[in-house]
Amino acid sequence: MSAPPAVEAPVRPRTDPPPPRNARRLRDRLRRDWPLLVMVAPAFLLVLVFHYVPTLGNVVAFQDYNPFAGANPFEAFLYSEWIGFGNFEALFEDPSFWDSLRNTLAILVFQLIFYFPLPIMLALLLHSVLSPRLRAFIQSVVYLPHFFSWVLVVSFFQLMLGGAGLLAQVVRDAGYTPPEIMTNPDTFIVLVTSQAVWKDAGWGMIIFLAALAAIDPTLYEAAAADGAGRWRRLWHITLPGLRSVIILLLILRLGDALNVGFEQFILQRDAVGRQAAEVLDTYVYYRGVVVQQYGIGAAAGLFKAVVGLVLILAANKIAHRFGEQGIYQKS
Repeated sequence: MSAPPAVEAPVRPRTDPPPPRNARRLRDRLRRDWPLLVMVAPAFLLVLVFHYVPTLGNVVAFQDYNPFAGANPFEAFLYSEWIGFGNFEALFEDPSFWDSLRNTLAILVFQLIFYFPLPIMLALLLHSVLSPRLRAFIQSVVYLPHFFSWVLVVSFFQLMLGGAGLLAQVVRDAGYTPPEIMTNPDTFIVLVTSQAVWKDAGWGMIIFLAALAAIDPTLYEAAAADGAGRWRRLWHITLPGLRSVIILLLILRLGDALNVGFEQFILQRDAVGRQAAEVLDTYVYYRGVVVQQYGIGAAAGLFKAVVGLVLILAANKIAHRFGEQGIYQKS
């Protein structure tokens, strides 16, 4: 008796192994969010080209950079001599650097005290205006100077407060000697803060108006029903509602602490003198471009960036200690 023939197992068609779970998740998210990615792409390219790529030039801070060392800028980077922290040593031995740092810190502290609260106060005052048309008109007038260039702002102040300006003519007609406002180095810090307030306080107010609009109006109604006056509602409802925004903007301002401006100071530097108007931005320009000490200019710029990074990390950590979100949270 012969053995029955062996039954062969059915041959299954070969299929590719399923993609890993993370790859599927990424593919699903790309398919879902592609409109948002397309919208973000121009801004990403803008930041990449004009912010991240130029940071590669910080290597000049550690070189005795010679732009003629190669046939093109890339070869000049490669063939320039590396000198370690030599540029930083020269930077810290330069008295004009310490003058510019002192002026920058003085302007920063002065503006944090006298400029930073003004957009909050403007937003609170404007929020109390009941007429929407009047509120829109005041808001438009107040933030309009933000769109003016610094050349126009300084020219406007020159026409109003300069030696041949409107105020000086009125004072002369009254028989008195007009004060030197635009050329006085002792009051220059007040002058630049006034210009910054006129130009940007209205623009900064918009963020706080948006935060005020997000506060639930039923809280005010409940507080008024309980007998709370205007000041109590301001203290217990409005200011707590603005606290997270205030801390966020304060952290961002500290991160940008040493960037007090360039155009505003370069335009008025000759009028009041280097001792009063030299800040870190103008110091980097004169060292790196005018005098062509590229390494020292790059070292000053890198020093400013590192200080800003340390300030923003410290301020964010303090915000976490007080229970605020800050600009980022720990994962």
